[in-house]
Amino acid sequence: MYSYSNLLGFTTAVLERMGFRPEEARRCADVFVAAELRGISTHGVIRLGDYFKLWQAGRLNPSPDIRTVHETPGTAVVDGDGTIGMLPSLYAMELAMEKARQVGTGWVSVRNSCNFGIAGYYAMLAARQDMIGIALTNASPLVAPTFSAQAMLGTNPIAVAIPTEQQPMFVADFATTPINRGKFTLAAKKGEKLGFGYAQTREGIPSDDPTILERGGTMLPLGGDRDHGSHKGYCLGALVDIFSAVLSGANYGPFVPPMVSFLPVLQESVGSGLGHFFGAMRVDAFMPAETFRKRMDHWIETMRGATPAAGHDRVLIPGDVERACEERSMIEGITLLPQVVRDMEALAVHFSLDFHED
Repeated sequence: MYSYSNLLGFTTAVLERMGFRPEEARRCADVFVAAELRGISTHGVIRLGDYFKLWQAGRLNPSPDIRTVHETPGTAVVDGDGTIGMLPSLYAMELAMEKARQVGTGWVSVRNSCNFGIAGYYAMLAARQDMIGIALTNASPLVAPTFSAQAMLGTNPIAVAIPTEQQPMFVADFATTPINRGKFTLAAKKGEKLGFGYAQTREGIPSDDPTILERGGTMLPLGGDRDHGSHKGYCLGALVDIFSAVLSGANYGPFVPPMVSFLPVLQESVGSGLGHFFGAMRVDAFMPAETFRKRMDHWIETMRGATPAAGHDRVLIPGDVERACEERSMIEGITLLPQVVRDMEALAVHFSLDFHED
């Protein structure tokens, strides 16, 4: 088992060795470890290896000049200067919240960035300030639109966090694919099959092989196929791509610079890096904050009061599973797969660091 402080310290040290300033390394590390705490290990320390490879290839700027390049009272565009996605994302969400404090809502798009970890982390920052928080991002082009054999979109997650009074915060954080790319990596490391409905071969034939992406296969949109609503997952992923990249000046669709080594970096570009989109809405711009929070409590209580389906003991609210995992992990510690431990040990050797269980 690994404690929060242990993984936070190690991740911070790795990022510092890569050239990030100590405070910035610490803020990025908190996003990595928050994913582990919340049981979203596909976006946790397993992703350190991806950033390490980007850094080695000269595709990750550890000393960025993050800046606002366009602005109105309620909106802005931020340039991430080719750095790790957490830094411009924190900058952008903080800017969106400040705009919301001034004019009721704030909307900030980001270009010239890369993967930012779990989207829910940023949405929750706003919810803790009596705001509704929204976070979107495009990602490596691994997903085929409905009826396509070619990857054109990323897993393109959506996160929305909403404040409450007595009930736990509402946090919806989900990819626009049935599973995220990290679950392919985890399944491959475990030697497991995926099941069908998640991927297809380069010809568009259904596949359950978690390594299929490395041989030109593609992921499928949420729904899996047309009969199960994949066109709706495709629409969601497309909207995220447009808000995050077309609107910001980042690369969109198949032009997004990939985070994975098995995808080529296209010579053609339609923007800068990949993109994100953040929103913050003050709830008291609509009604008194206390009134809204109590109404949210009642909404949650109403959903929880629904009769559970056969085989289930309760109805879940978005965020329940992750919150319970976080509470448990803070007490019991975080479990890492043996393969992930070996990856961390390799980073430790490379940077002359110590990595061990508590």
